[in-house]
Amino acid sequence: MATKDSRRVSYFYDAEVGNYHYGQGHPMKPHRVRMTHNLVVNYGLYRRMEVFRPRHVSPTAMTRFHSDDYINFLRAITPDNMQDYIRQLQRFNVGEDCPVFDGLFEFCQLYTSGSIGGAARLNDNQADAVINWAGGLHHAKKAEASGFCYVNDCVLGILELLKKHQRVLYIDIDIHHGDGVEEAFYCTNRVMTVSFHKYGEYFPGTGDVLDIGYGEGKNYAVNFPLNDGMDDESYRSIFRPVIGKVMEVFAPGAVVLQCGADSLSGDRLGCFNLSLKGHADCVEYVKSFGVPVLLLGGGGYTLRNVPRCWTYETAVMLGEDVKDELPYNDYFEYFGPDHRLHLPVSNMENLNSSQYLEQTKIQILEGLRSLEPVPGTQIQTGQIESQLNPRGMNMEIDEPNEEEIVADKKPDTRVTSQMLGRKEHPAEF
Repeated sequence: MATKDSRRVSYFYDAEVGNYHYGQGHPMKPHRVRMTHNLVVNYGLYRRMEVFRPRHVSPTAMTRFHSDDYINFLRAITPDNMQDYIRQLQRFNVGEDCPVFDGLFEFCQLYTSGSIGGAARLNDNQADAVINWAGGLHHAKKAEASGFCYVNDCVLGILELLKKHQRVLYIDIDIHHGDGVEEAFYCTNRVMTVSFHKYGEYFPGTGDVLDIGYGEGKNYAVNFPLNDGMDDESYRSIFRPVIGKVMEVFAPGAVVLQCGADSLSGDRLGCFNLSLKGHADCVEYVKSFGVPVLLLGGGGYTLRNVPRCWTYETAVMLGEDVKDELPYNDYFEYFGPDHRLHLPVSNMENLNSSQYLEQTKIQILEGLRSLEPVPGTQIQTGQIESQLNPRGMNMEIDEPNEEEIVADKKPDTRVTSQMLGRKEHPAEF
């Protein structure tokens, strides 16, 4: 793991989060965030971060993305008055996967506030990275709950970041496709969404490699569909080249990284075979670019594994080495019998052939090459009818002149005639 670094990391947590309960037998357990926090504290990681309890955002702030009707419904619905809202329950897809439970709206407010507050903190340059393990609920739509998610804090966090940054990158390493976030930004080139997920007879059923965005947003949605058994080596072989290319061509001002832990080996709903180190390698790689990062939670349904994963990723973000032996904590018995941080992976077969992964990777990298270069990056003048070289404009394609060479070497300085060895005419300003 990287050595200690000077990155300023802020951490958002509200102790109330563990009190909310989706209902008996439901796989989503907000209690896992409390368990994560307990491990973070007992490892002493909190000392290296600024820890905040998020200030609750208003319902109006949620309507930056969600419809008024939907937010008003979430505020009004309780287990006691459900029978008065039969039609709305169907309309907003609330009831089965997304049940009504006590304090539902407060729960939404709580996890959303950490993501919006975290984004605002990055905007104010008060932190280089912000962590909100309660967030990352990426399936919620504008007027519909989906996949255990009611309010899409990822989208709201990105909208907050867009107040300051021209371009924001969203990366999703949850085993499920980040459909809610992709859909929200499908037609814009200011947000690029990149999702690595299980595809084929699997929730939510979207995220084909051919789904690349629409209109202005064409090629700004990237999907890497995967099969069962994805292991560390395979994941690293696709994640690093794809994200490396994205950072090069898109050059985001900020990154939102959704770290769903259901892509770990042994997840109750997942079918990948990643170790903690394989999962956290994504965090390490994104961190290496030195761009402001909002780190969010997401899926993760094996209760003893999720806190391990997010605690380790907190340590990675801080550049701290942590012992494999777990410190004593309030939930020590959950982590038995070995009480270790790192987990063994299973011997399941990896159904992703290296040929398939290579082929898909090449397909995605080709799509990224066709993107408009961002201002400040090298402009490929040979493109046919690009926004930089529209049809009907006679642009000569030639070698870079002296001025361009100097500008490339010293991008922050104005190129003067003196620098180019030219004499300045006295009449020139």
